Formats: sequence, C-alpha cells, structure tokens
Amino acid sequence: LDGKHILELGCGSAKITREIATGGSDRKVTALEVDETAHSKNLQITDLPNVAFGLAGAQEIPLEDDSVDVVFMFKSLHHVPLDLMGQSMREVHRVLKPGGKAYISEPIFAGDFNEVLRMFHNEQKVREAAFETVKKAVDEGLFQLVGQTFFNSPMRFADFADFEQKILKVSHTNHRLDDALYQAVKQNFEQHVGDDGAHFKMPIRVDLLAKP
Repeated sequence: LDGKHILELGCGSAKITREIATGGSDRKVTALEVDETAHSKNLQITDLPNVAFGLAGAQEIPLEDDSVDVVFMFKSLHHVPLDLMGQSMREVHRVLKPGGKAYISEPIFAGDFNEVLRMFHNEQKVREAAFETVKKAVDEGLFQLVGQTFFNSPMRFADFADFEQKILKVSHTNHRLDDALYQAVKQNFEQHVGDDGAHFKMPIRVDLLAKP
C-alpha cells in the first residue's frame, strides 16, 4: 500500500482508516462515510495529515476516473441501498486505475452473533444482495476475481451495556425495540456472557477484485 492512493468506503469511526494511514509510508487515503454523526467526529481528527475525510456513499464517489490504486469496503456494501449496490460497483470500477484492486469484506448471515442481531435487525436480504452484486460485477466483466477468503472475525462485549452502546445505539441505524423485544434480546445475549464478557465469531467473506 505504500506510495498508493487508497479509498475506504464506509470508514465509520476511522479505526481501520488510522491503521491503513499509519501502517506504512507515502500513503494517500480518502475515507468516505455516509453517517453524518460519524463524519463530523472524523473531521475533528487532526493527527492524520495524509487522510482526506468526505461525506459520501459508494454509489456516488467524489473522485476522478482512474485515480485510485486500492479500494477497501469493510462490511459496508450491504449498507448501500439495495437499488444502488450495482451502481456502487460501477463507481468503484470507475475510480480505480487499470489493474487496481478492490477488497470487499462482507459478513455471512450465520453464527451466534447473527442470531442475536436478527431479532431486531434482520440483514439476510441485504447481505445476500451484496454477495450477488459482487458476483454479477465479476460475471459481467467489470472486475476479475483475484481471490476469495473466508474467516471468523472475533467480537467481544464486556456486558450487555457494552453491546447496547456499540450495537443498539449506533448512529447510522435507528433501532427501535419495545420492552418485550429488548428483554428478549438481552436474555439471548446474556446466554453468551462468561467471566470475560461475551465472545462471538462473525463469519466473513472477502472478495479481492481487480479492474482489468
């Protein structure tokens, strides 16, 4: 990644952005986010001079054609509106230089954490649509599939209050739970709490694509 222009779509709180920006030398990073609350906080970051934060989505990337070496989408494609997922892949293709790479990671609809999440936020439809969108982009020749990897991403919550703060109260999605559902989610979650909090493994699929 050294000497490259890197685009991160859906940078959230910029945690991974920071790792990318500081993990090497001569890296130029453009980090885009659609959530205004997260973006406002990112604009307050002053110690990442090689990062340009922007308020924009994957479906309309404010960059020139053939201007990016690498695109990262960390669990963000399924957050793009269903009718704009195809457009987002065309935008990634547009801004990538020939031979440029796109790293797209997406959560698989499975696992214990998913069983808790789906009680109030069922992402089966959007996650499956994200996978199909990537497949279609490859089938149509927009990208070449360089490789595909599956792994389990560890997650830990100290307790239910931690889960509530990090998941139920995220700024990008308005989760509204009535008392009965709230208690049911809490009961399900607390089945996984041990002496060291609640540990989950989220299954992830990564597609590494290349622009021909």
